[in-house]
Amino acid sequence: MGMLKEFKEFAVKGNVIDLAVGVIIGGAFGKIVSSFVNDVVMPPIGLLVGGVDFKDLNLVLKEASLNEAGEEIAAVTLNYGMFIQNVVDFVIIAFVIFLAIKGINSMNRKKEEAPAPPPAPPAPTPSEKLLEEIRDLLKK
Repeated sequence: MGMLKEFKEFAVKGNVIDLAVGVIIGGAFGKIVSSFVNDVVMPPIGLLVGGVDFKDLNLVLKEASLNEAGEEIAAVTLNYGMFIQNVVDFVIIAFVIFLAIKGINSMNRKKEEAPAPPPAPPAPTPSEKLLEEIRDLLKK
């Protein structure tokens, strides 16, 4: 029973729940970035380089053929266009994460750099107190 209780405490800790939420949001964010790259960024780039659709860029290693039974054997291709799109996805995600972490770090630095209240003046030493008394007596 002790192990089950320990696992329950671990599973409901804030860190595990935060991690789960982060993974879910990260998956959704990945889909948004993929759509942004595929539907917004890559078409103009493809148009600029001569109307190329990057998804279709590939290098045929072996042409499609028919086997003895008359069934078609698919071509073997190296799909470097999809690789280019995935690299663009990664760069955009990495840049957004960099900006988010940079913003968080700058907010943390501002909190750390907030001026501390001035320290209270030190209490007078016994000799200073004695000198103040002498001064007060001389004024009278």
